[in-house]
Amino acid sequence: MVITSREKSIIDLIVRTSGKHTVHSLSAFLHVSVRTIQRNLKSIEKILNEYDLTLKYTENEGLFIDGKNEHIYKLIQNITDVDPIDETPEERKLSLLVTLLHEGPSFKKQVLAKQLGVSTATLTTYLDDLADWLSKFSITLTRKRGVGVELYADEASKRRALASFVFVYFYEDIIENLYVLQKGNYLKEPVLGYFSPEYLLAVEQIVNQTLNNERTKLIDSDYIGLIVHICLSLQRTEANFVLQDDHTEKEDTNEYNVMETICKELKERFSVPLTSSDIHFLTVILKGSKVQAEGAIYYDSILLGQLIKNVIQDVSAQLHVDLSDDFSLYQGLLAHMEPSIFRLKQEMELFNPLTEDIKRKYPVLFMAVKKSLEHEFNDIDFPDDEIAFIVLHFGSALLMNEEKVKINAVVVCPTGIGASKMLASRIQKELAEINNVDILSMNDFHSANLEQYDIILSTVRLPFTDVEYTLVSPLLSDKDIGFIKNHLQNNVEKLTRKKQYLKPAIQREPKTSYHASEVRNLLQEIKEVHFSMEAILNNFRVYRKQEAEGHKNVLKEMVEQTEQDGLIQNSNNVMRQLEEREKKGGLGIPNTNMGLFHCRDESVQELIFQVSHLDEPCKVKGMDDGEVHMKSLLLMLAPVNLSKREQEILSIISTSLIENNTSMMIFSSSNEAMIQKKLEGLFLDYLQHNLIKE
Repeated sequence: MVITSREKSIIDLIVRTSGKHTVHSLSAFLHVSVRTIQRNLKSIEKILNEYDLTLKYTENEGLFIDGKNEHIYKLIQNITDVDPIDETPEERKLSLLVTLLHEGPSFKKQVLAKQLGVSTATLTTYLDDLADWLSKFSITLTRKRGVGVELYADEASKRRALASFVFVYFYEDIIENLYVLQKGNYLKEPVLGYFSPEYLLAVEQIVNQTLNNERTKLIDSDYIGLIVHICLSLQRTEANFVLQDDHTEKEDTNEYNVMETICKELKERFSVPLTSSDIHFLTVILKGSKVQAEGAIYYDSILLGQLIKNVIQDVSAQLHVDLSDDFSLYQGLLAHMEPSIFRLKQEMELFNPLTEDIKRKYPVLFMAVKKSLEHEFNDIDFPDDEIAFIVLHFGSALLMNEEKVKINAVVVCPTGIGASKMLASRIQKELAEINNVDILSMNDFHSANLEQYDIILSTVRLPFTDVEYTLVSPLLSDKDIGFIKNHLQNNVEKLTRKKQYLKPAIQREPKTSYHASEVRNLLQEIKEVHFSMEAILNNFRVYRKQEAEGHKNVLKEMVEQTEQDGLIQNSNNVMRQLEEREKKGGLGIPNTNMGLFHCRDESVQELIFQVSHLDEPCKVKGMDDGEVHMKSLLLMLAPVNLSKREQEILSIISTSLIENNTSMMIFSSSNEAMIQKKLEGLFLDYLQHNLIKE
């Protein structure tokens, strides 16, 4: 019998108090979540089946074991004698990883095997797996005869490796234990055999409070990841495993200030000497995980926004569907990709448990997105896990259940028998993108209708000059698989041209009438669009600044003028917001002479877009961290609360700034009439394509 100590305790409690314990009472008694108990009960039901017993519930959901007394007695006898097996292979690997990182640098294999309670052969398997894992973080694990096991790495790499291992394999366990701790239950043992329950709870409380104060929102997985990293930093530092002093100066960024606040409070509470290096290390984690509400980045990241629009247009062209006007898709990708790109550039570990499912379910969309990302972001290597996340955004926009496109392949060989059968089988096994593989001999190939095939593969050179084919080995090497994937990815548009990418929509009768609620919603949207566009056009101004002493003075004059015009209530608050935004990152638009300064504030009454043309350029930090010689200062202000339509209006202005050379020339000019005409053109195009589409 294979049983854990918790399962053993649950059976014992149910037998001794038949019908009295519920799922919730067991959860409270054993200090675990309800979900954990429910998962354990499923395993217990399988054990009971072996004794012809069943787990049943009373009317009040009290649990009891139903069956013959002699069978229950036999069950009790057997679980009394059995030793529970509590640790899974992943839990043992975690214990091994903690030992290697805390008690190194060298170990004898026999000692490690004894500590883990496994054989030397099992330990060797675990070490092989961990060596592969650690290599991702530039950590070397060696095994030498007479020396033993040795591990070499810097402290930052060790922390990343351990945190990532915990996150990938024990994400749910961390959530469950946090839930138990938040309910006020005391845990005697360290969480996962390593994390201090006291530290874990305190870190979660402080992080939650600080982020709420800063109005910073993280998605659940990044929130848990940040807690794991901070808790790990506390315990590693306390154990005298300190980060190397990188002599980095204090950052003047919001993320750094947040981490400094958190570390200061933890330092005061636990007297653990967290250093500036710890704060810098954790700031990188926060920057890579920060996800703002979609509406909060409606006109930020102009360069990234333009690249994302290009990707959407490119994917649309490849699939022969039109997603270019889908603002929700654009917004969602912008919110996702900003921290994602930061993670990729920092070489932070990424894990997506759905990658293989997504590749299998949406192979054509996956290829289209991959090709577009490689073309637009040629300086970033997107791994499949990240591409899969982006595919989900497109999948949501397309509202699809399954792709309509089916890829058909044909294998040509001299006889059409023998090795070709094996090759066809390997193709379907190794390439989920291909749905069907036919086999043709050279003779049959002459008369075959090749229009029905999307890719032609051959094991020999074909005596035809007008047929495009890919030559492969009968054994289908990894190199061959790469060639086939590249061919399919580069021909997505051809694959979808003759076939509908999506399943045909259900035919509907033409809509001749609206419900009252729909009419009201439509009128509200028209009202919002009208008010937004009118505000932008009425409030638009172009100023000429001949003698400007720095861009901040220009900005201050513009903001004070908007207050005098009754468009904002408090110019000091708005200036403070603009300065805070500038601290977070450069606002100069690279390869232009423009800078876009923007913020949202409660004192702003309506949308404002204005321009100041400077006769003498000011040097400002660019969005790519370079230097921009700014001659046109663009000011965009908005209220805190914006509707989706208002966000769209601001978005079309910001993304049009660098749409093409003509747009850049217009917005960087001091010609008020020309810029006004450009804005009117943008709004007219929006009204024609976005407001009412039937």
